[in-house]
Amino acid sequence: MSIERIIMAFAGMMVLLSIVLTTWVHANFIWLTVFVGVNLFQSAFTGFCPIAILMKRLGVKTEAELAVPVKN
Repeated sequence: MSIERIIMAFAGMMVLLSIVLTTWVHANFIWLTVFVGVNLFQSAFTGFCPIAILMKRLGVKTEAELAVPVKN
């Protein structure tokens, strides 16, 4: 799985989690959804994403890196 797909899955999971927490725990958890949305929006323009940095350090490859054939 690539960094880009992990980011999409993580963002979707966080939105769903925040909806569940907003519904069953406290209404202020809606701000988690706002934070995730703002982070996705700014990363589309700046390219900065904290989760992408973490995934890079863990050795996860990008789509571009996965598309390059391995030389033997």
